[in-house]
Amino acid sequence: MNTATDASRRRFLKTGAVLGGGLVVAIALPGARRLAMAQEAVAGVATFAPNAFLRIGSDDRITVLLAHSEMGQGVWTTLPLLIAEELDADWSTIRVEHAPAAPAYAHTAMGIQMTGGSTSTWSEFDRYRQAGALARALLVQAAAQRFGVPAERVRAENGELIAGDRRLRYGEVAAAAAELPAPASVPLKDPKQWTRIGRPTRRLDTPEKITGRAIFGIDVRFEGLLTAAVARAPVFGARLASFDDSDARAVAGVRDVVQVPSGVAVVADHFWAAKRGRDALRLQWEPGDGAAVDSDALLDDYRRLAETEGAVAASAGNAAAALESAARVVEAEYTVPYLAHAAMEPLNCTVRLDADLCEVWTGTQFQTLDMQVAQEVTGLGPERIRIHTTFLGGAFGRRATPTCDFVREALHVAKATGRPVKTVWTREDDMHGGYYRPAFLHRARVGLDAAGRPMAWRHTIVGQSILGGTPFAAMIENGIDNASVEGASDSPYLRDVPDHRVDLHSPTNPVPVLWWRSVGHTHTGFAMESLVDELAHAAGRDPVDYRRDLLKDHPRHLAALDLAVEHAGWTGALPEGRARGVAVHESFGSYVAQVAEVSMEDGRIRVHRVVCAIDCGVAVNPEGVRAQMESGIVFGLGAALYGTLTLREGRVQESNYHDYRVLRMHEMPKIEVHIVPSTGKMGGAGEPGTPPIAPAVANAVFALTGQRLRDLPLRPAAADTSAPRT
Repeated sequence: MNTATDASRRRFLKTGAVLGGGLVVAIALPGARRLAMAQEAVAGVATFAPNAFLRIGSDDRITVLLAHSEMGQGVWTTLPLLIAEELDADWSTIRVEHAPAAPAYAHTAMGIQMTGGSTSTWSEFDRYRQAGALARALLVQAAAQRFGVPAERVRAENGELIAGDRRLRYGEVAAAAAELPAPASVPLKDPKQWTRIGRPTRRLDTPEKITGRAIFGIDVRFEGLLTAAVARAPVFGARLASFDDSDARAVAGVRDVVQVPSGVAVVADHFWAAKRGRDALRLQWEPGDGAAVDSDALLDDYRRLAETEGAVAASAGNAAAALESAARVVEAEYTVPYLAHAAMEPLNCTVRLDADLCEVWTGTQFQTLDMQVAQEVTGLGPERIRIHTTFLGGAFGRRATPTCDFVREALHVAKATGRPVKTVWTREDDMHGGYYRPAFLHRARVGLDAAGRPMAWRHTIVGQSILGGTPFAAMIENGIDNASVEGASDSPYLRDVPDHRVDLHSPTNPVPVLWWRSVGHTHTGFAMESLVDELAHAAGRDPVDYRRDLLKDHPRHLAALDLAVEHAGWTGALPEGRARGVAVHESFGSYVAQVAEVSMEDGRIRVHRVVCAIDCGVAVNPEGVRAQMESGIVFGLGAALYGTLTLREGRVQESNYHDYRVLRMHEMPKIEVHIVPSTGKMGGAGEPGTPPIAPAVANAVFALTGQRLRDLPLRPAAADTSAPRT
């Protein structure tokens, strides 16, 4: 977003101002002052800035400023819908911009400006609606003065203010409205009055993207901008011993070679020259401890740890003693590998830096931390730093690193070079650059009573902590990083077992790890829903009926499960050589059930159909919710069938989409998404569609072949699939 002068920008953020003859609405909400003041303290800002999300111009254009980043999840449409609902706006006049990095846009729950955790819609549900309602109230008051009637006689409707047979467009009274004192509070519509919330709405960013007008970070260009490619350590934790850049400097188009903390940057007129220059560098690295990391050895270490007691994540009764008296004990081990985010747009960041101003253009999920890093690297105060958030070509957590690694690196490159530089990562750089979903191992022993219900549950989880060693490490309590155990330690299956215990081991190694779409639920969802399917089989029960029994006191789980199996035709006939599997899992406040229909083709799993049901509370834009379920299923299915990163002597073996497979177009199953009508607490949509797909597919493979696939990616052995498993 292009802002006006520093003074007008501050005035906009603090109190609201007339810009171009229009109305700027700033709102302060309960709790926002505390969050904003806390954020300002971090950023070094002395004054409180309330929240500001809305501009109305005299040309009738309504501009909504997004406190969150648009990375494909649809907030470019969903958040403006909230404002448009309360504002009674003409949808055709809505325009959207990413907000600047400022304390005014701090997350209502997190206290920093960020996007993640499937929180954007529910966290802004009240704040954005109040922004719209306040604007409507001021416009109505201004129109009433123009009409010479009481405000009660003026109504707002589709961008117009109406009193009897007289009408005014919003833009006609926007300037007058800006001069009025804001009311202390404004009422919000009753849900029965909603005309936009809950109705399918096409995305506002689609035209921008299909016409090429949308600017992603990698698209940023301006006069004098150079491009950099960085040679980074081939092994995590390695140290640069020496380098010879003579051949690199001889490459046509190369302007400079500079050493930065992450490696050696070759700066050139364009990317190809920068890459060729980087390839010509002669580098000597001291590998360090990272050279010892090996995927197979790591898994062996995890198995040994799983045999010992760890930090207690959940506990009730005496699981060990209860297992001794169980009628039957089911034991299972599940593993998942390191995974890359593999977003379509590789990492990139553009920086223009001089003595008085630092400007950063990038697709980021962590504006506040980026601002802090920019201050740290440049030595400039926050008033001299501008973070311009672009569209993100996918992220899935990778653009939310606590270290701000790719932004920090770009700042160092620009500082060392003294020129505006866009630092661009190749796909291979991205794949080898770390910050992966951690590898995990689950070891479980579940005791069943005579009726086949779980009576004792002993569960051990082993895997690296995402929060450990980061600024968020204070969130680790009693040795438990909740991102490692969420979806298991708080599972409804586990909570209802009288004797249970969940242990966690968080070993460390030099491989940097990070949240990945649905975070801990990526592995706990697979382990828990696969394990429950095993329990159903051990009890001689239908997997759906067994889950209904265990979840009888969990209505939102049941509602999603029942809707999915109904539309999937769970008990109906299937073509020969096919079978169904089911999974239901809660994550990020939403309840998702999926039924997968699979077959085996040439020894490989073929997923033909996925039926999904979600209870996310109020579905602000049902079209967006469906799209996110489809997206999460495709993302999770690619990982379930193919995703793995292999380390040998500390080096990641995979490098691009040819050996780090994602789902291909011809492998795409038919997906049906059904939304549970719900007034329950609102949850997210961006991530909850991912966890159930892997176990649903694995359970379907068991139903078809009798093979229990407990390791991701799913790799079945040759088997007879002529008759489904009963």
